[in-house]
Amino acid sequence: MAREALSDLAGRITAGERAALAKGITLVESRRAADRGAAAALIQEVLPHTGRAIRLGITGVPGVGKSTTIDALGVQLIEAGHKVAVLAIDPSSTRTGGAILGDKTRMANLAARREAFIRPSPSAGSLGGVAARTREAMLLVEAAGFSVVIVETVGVGQSELAVADMVDTFLALMLPGAGDELQGIKKGLLERADIIAVNKADGNAFHAARQAAAELLSAVKILAAEAPPEILTVSARTGERLDALWQAILRHRDALDGSGKLATRRREQNVVWMRDMITDGLQAFLAEHAGTVLGDVTEAVRRGDVAPSAGAQDILARLPR
Repeated sequence: MAREALSDLAGRITAGERAALAKGITLVESRRAADRGAAAALIQEVLPHTGRAIRLGITGVPGVGKSTTIDALGVQLIEAGHKVAVLAIDPSSTRTGGAILGDKTRMANLAARREAFIRPSPSAGSLGGVAARTREAMLLVEAAGFSVVIVETVGVGQSELAVADMVDTFLALMLPGAGDELQGIKKGLLERADIIAVNKADGNAFHAARQAAAELLSAVKILAAEAPPEILTVSARTGERLDALWQAILRHRDALDGSGKLATRRREQNVVWMRDMITDGLQAFLAEHAGTVLGDVTEAVRRGDVAPSAGAQDILARLPR
């Protein structure tokens, strides 16, 4: 893409043009080597217009109500004057790389609002269900004027903590009855979550949700090395206590900002981002320069003819120095 075209695209994104924003995200998500330079130049161009949004990551097991929570919370935020962008990471097919992309149907109320922008992206096998270019997409929606950016991950587990390295506040949603499942909850999640919300605290599940919150509170007091996460109950279905959840998010961000930790966190996240992109670039470089040899050695390792360590050394020895 020519420099003039990139500058024009950046200008239209910062002016809030949705079509331009969608085009920009498509560019940064492209796997074509020819697009990587243009994507990096676009991010650099819009960078002065970024950094002012509230960045929220949401994780939780399938069925916990992540999309329902985002739908209800997003509408409330819009009614309070915010513009809300949702980067929803969909599971990818391991064969085609395609995604289910059903988030817009699960967030029907939010999708109908002009102040909202929902972008489903395939995880494409990325660690933790976080699309490889989610960070870049986040900067683009910030540049377009969205004041709250929500990143929704595929599921929950140790690998899902990748999202914590790109947001200000990391929210973990839990189901009522979590007390019976505490053994299955990763310690890393309890250590990294800034807020834990037990969802579906309504109807017959209300008391179970309260009990789950109490047991989670006991668990984090034991496991959390630093300040334990705030724990509360919500109901995305009824909207109960979603306002309390938002206030908890604001308290956490304000505490970070007031102590100077927000700026520090974002600087460290940028370093993690750079290292991840270096890893991506090295993998692309390997595929380009190792050529068919990479495939041949891979098959030899798969057959058991060559040890993995020997195969790796063989490939690395063939790279230009």
